Amino acid sequence: MSRRTRALAFLGLALVTAAVAAGIADSYGSRVASGYGPLRPVVVAAKSLEPEDVLGPADISSGLEVRRVPLRFVPTGALRDPREALGLTPTTGLEPGSYLVASQLQARRSRNESTGALGSSRRPVEIAVSGAEALLATGAAAAGAKVDVVVTTEPSGSGPGRTYVAVAGAPLLALGPGADGPGPGGSAAATLALTKRQALRLIAAESFARKLTLLPEG
Repeated sequence: MSRRTRALAFLGLALVTAAVAAGIADSYGSRVASGYGPLRPVVVAAKSLEPEDVLGPADISSGLEVRRVPLRFVPTGALRDPREALGLTPTTGLEPGSYLVASQLQARRSRNESTGALGSSRRPVEIAVSGAEALLATGAAAAGAKVDVVVTTEPSGSGPGRTYVAVAGAPLLALGPGADGPGPGGSAAATLALTKRQALRLIAAESFARKLTLLPEG
């Protein structure tokens, strides 16, 4: 047998072996999918996470990762996108490889909110707002930070809508996912320390405004 013939024979054997291996892998994948369901993306911790650790942009990019696991093993409420955890804190310690589940995450609460020490004239009020991602990304959403609440109204038949500052310098107590759930593009639930007059103004604005936006004070 010539050297060329042997080379061709080895090449043919390698191709056959690769085809057999691919067939076995496909068969295994099909059995896994039929027995445990299709693969789904889930977010897991890439490092240890402690309670009260606020998950910022750096944690989202390096402290969390996405894995694909069979549907049967995906816990209820598991996050699919690391950005869903932006600005939230774990309620318990998480080891590397742990799933991130919505029920294990919460908005960070300030000491004032937890003790009720808001002063005699202010009370915690929760409103639905936009613009939370910018605050979280810049670190301006820390509990106790001062924020302005900007109201944007809907256009009317008599003219365009308008934008104005409804409340200036309100202490931010907590910021978390809104009614449509966590994630980019969704609304957020902001808890502010407001006077009665400020609270009534914003509650009224929620009923007619197109959106309420949080901006860092100043």
